[in-house]
Amino acid sequence: MQQHLNLLNKLGVSVLAVTFETPESARIYAEETNIPWPVVIDEERSLYREYGCQRSSWRHLLGWSTMKTYFKEGLAGRWPRWPVSDTVQQGGDILIDPDGVVRFVYIGEGPGDRPDVRDIIEVCRNLTSS
Repeated sequence: MQQHLNLLNKLGVSVLAVTFETPESARIYAEETNIPWPVVIDEERSLYREYGCQRSSWRHLLGWSTMKTYFKEGLAGRWPRWPVSDTVQQGGDILIDPDGVVRFVYIGEGPGDRPDVRDIIEVCRNLTSS
């Protein structure tokens, strides 16, 4: 998402990261990744449950897509930090329009399972052109 920040800004998209980690862990993550958007802490995971993010299986957590993602990040010099919390909590990408209507939901099966950012941008483009 960060690589597409200029385009997202041009489309008027606001990104918000949600984590269930502690405020200290969230602060460290934000500093390490240099993310340009706000981070919301949902330690009770109410937003996770609301949008259908459950618990992943160990098979997905240690699967090929996760290993491939970590390998690519490592080659780029961005080594993932050792997990300090629940590693089987599913994450997701949810796009909500300005009227509060959910326009896109992608629930990942594991850490390496993310939607193609181009799909998210296409939904954003369609919203701004209507």
